[in-house]
Amino acid sequence: MAIASLEHVNLTVTDLDRCVKFFQELCGWHVRWRGTAMMGGETVHIGTDTAYLAIYTNPAASGGHGKGRPLNHIGLLVDDLSAAEEVVTRFGFKTWGHEDYEPGRRFYFYDWDGIEYEVVSYE
Repeated sequence: MAIASLEHVNLTVTDLDRCVKFFQELCGWHVRWRGTAMMGGETVHIGTDTAYLAIYTNPAASGGHGKGRPLNHIGLLVDDLSAAEEVVTRFGFKTWGHEDYEPGRRFYFYDWDGIEYEVVSYE
C-alpha cells in the first residue's frame, strides 16, 4: 500500500469568520470552499491546494478546550481506496458513509478510541 497523506482535519468552532481570518493571517492560507454543511450549519475549507482545515460551525457549536469535542474527524488521502478499506476492515473497523462527490470518493470509520477518520481518494 502506498503511503497516505493527511488531507484535512475537521474542527468545530464557535466563530467561523474569526477562525478563517486567524488562519489566513497566521498561515497565509486561502479559502478553498465555503458553504452549507451536510448536516446543517456552515463549513469553510481553508489551507493550501493539497491540505486544509475543514472548519465547521452551527448555532450549537461547542468548540474550544473544555467546552466539548471540537475534533470532528481526520481526513487521510490515499491512492487506492479499495486497498485502504481492506486494511481498515482487517483491523476490525466497520466502514460507513461511502460517498462519491468532489473532490473524490470516500468512506469513514471510527478507531478503537472513538476517533473518526475519513479516507478519501481523488482517483
